[in-house]
Amino acid sequence: MSQNLQDGVRLRPIDLAREHGLSTQAIRNYEEAGILPPAGRTTHGYRTYGPLHARALRAFLALVPGHGHQTATTIMRAVNDGAAAEAFRLIDESHAQLLDDRRTLQAVENALRDLGPGRGPGSNRIRGSSQAKADAAPSDTFIGPLAASLRIRPATLRVWERAGLVHPRRDPQTGYRVYTSDDVRDAKLTHQLRRGGYLLEQIAPLIAQVRTAGGLEPLEATLHGWNDRLSARGRALLAGAAALEAYLQRSG
Repeated sequence: MSQNLQDGVRLRPIDLAREHGLSTQAIRNYEEAGILPPAGRTTHGYRTYGPLHARALRAFLALVPGHGHQTATTIMRAVNDGAAAEAFRLIDESHAQLLDDRRTLQAVENALRDLGPGRGPGSNRIRGSSQAKADAAPSDTFIGPLAASLRIRPATLRVWERAGLVHPRRDPQTGYRVYTSDDVRDAKLTHQLRRGGYLLEQIAPLIAQVRTAGGLEPLEATLHGWNDRLSARGRALLAGAAALEAYLQRSG
């Protein structure tokens, strides 16, 4: 379809669909969802669209990569209902989420810089018995202090243990979990990656790579990929905003 459509041009559903490789049913679904303004009708009841619908469709498809399908739908519905302020609020929320994700990535990178051999929440170490004191290394810690240092519940550490993300040993006398500096490292990385949106099953192979390599280098590629995805999302938000502005200029 030509980009130089003039107002008053009548378009069929297939005309809108072809430009984006969509089906005519998708066009009808988008209209019913409020993504497109209501279509006109011929005397025989067939749907007709115009340049405004074409711009609405372009705006929606440009919004999806940055906001996701559901939020993009809600944004377009709000615009078409005359509630532009609500649409702008949703856009602001997506930008705020992106900023939060960038801060989380920075937190992960900071955690990696802070992690090193023998480092752990040593200031919070406790000992459950005199035997535990004798057996534990200076950098070892227990579940309570480790959970407190990460601001999570001890139960969360037990979940991570069942998922294979941390492997504390058991004190033979007390049965308490004892976390070495490597366990603390793995727990801190798990905590930061969970904040970054990673699932436990996605984190497990990363932790396994760190253990196999004996260090944190394998995470560098992951962090680079994470940063690239955030950058791509930022550009997608900009592209979506430009397409939506083009639609708003002609629909207002």
